[in-house]
Amino acid sequence: MKFLCISAILATSPLSTKCFAFTFPESPMQSSSRCELSATSLLSSLVKDSEKMASQSKQLQFTDEKELQGYISQTSTNEEVNRQRSYLDDGFVFGLNGSGLERPKGKDANIVVEGDSLETTPQQVGIVSATFAGHAFFAANAIHNLLLQMDGNVELTAMTSIATVIASWILADFGSGVFHWSVDNYGNGRTPVMGNIIAAFQGHHSAPWTITYRGFCNNVWKLCIPFGVPTVAAITLIAGPENPTISLFFAIFCAIEILSQELHKWSHMTKSEVPSWVNTLQDLGVSIGRVPHAQHHLAPYDGNYCIVSGLCNETLDRSGFFRWMEHRVYELNGVESNAWKLDPKLRERTLRGNYRLLE
Repeated sequence: MKFLCISAILATSPLSTKCFAFTFPESPMQSSSRCELSATSLLSSLVKDSEKMASQSKQLQFTDEKELQGYISQTSTNEEVNRQRSYLDDGFVFGLNGSGLERPKGKDANIVVEGDSLETTPQQVGIVSATFAGHAFFAANAIHNLLLQMDGNVELTAMTSIATVIASWILADFGSGVFHWSVDNYGNGRTPVMGNIIAAFQGHHSAPWTITYRGFCNNVWKLCIPFGVPTVAAITLIAGPENPTISLFFAIFCAIEILSQELHKWSHMTKSEVPSWVNTLQDLGVSIGRVPHAQHHLAPYDGNYCIVSGLCNETLDRSGFFRWMEHRVYELNGVESNAWKLDPKLRERTLRGNYRLLE
């Protein structure tokens, strides 16, 4: 057994001559253990030699020392960047600026988010259906409790409910603007929880017509995450049964925020591509129109963020509300909005306190 081990090691490497040290009589178990140790040591040496040769081979590709040092420096820089990269990066990952995305010609669909699809799946249908069913339940329960509070006065309950719905619609337009502004300007596809939504909104600037190829559930299901049943349930629980109007307000508010993406889609479609009642809603200003929303798609995408009715856009843009918000965010954490990156002059005006959007 000892002879076979020595012969095998001798056949592979000069380093194995160290096995000649095993000249004293040994038990079979000792001999086997020592041979295994020597083989392990040999394998380790061979791996180190192989890595050294690969490194030397890589270095031989460079013509001089300066080029080699440049390669080493660049490699270290890339490794450092990769270590520091995280969801907190404020790079405009899915926008036009340095994203590598090109706006498709015509009205062709262009999927810009990895894993996305224009196909409506049963899962999307299930999520959307369950969400709207849940919102309807909370709204109906709120109206029922409101009726009980008003001692069965149907007219007063109806008037209060209608007023709450109208208020929800108006404030949902404002909410859609704030939400749209935030996902357009901050975060990216790596942001936890909201990354998929952020990627979709920012990528929309590069492929604005893609939304028109989506079915209803495929188009709105992502918004069921922030505005879904858990959100309404939590608000209802906090408000308590003695405040049914709050529950009704947010049940309608969240449902409209989800629907805002469909209203948004209609603003990218021609009159002949949508039902006549959709054109009527746009003409009445109930849903966002084509011309007002088209103004948002002019770089640097710094205004006209509201996509429910667009009613709040003029007030928010003239007052400079979103520039004020961007200034506050920058003061808080030093993160610049994507609109600033696309327009340095906008950044300068904002930092000077000139918040009003130029016409």
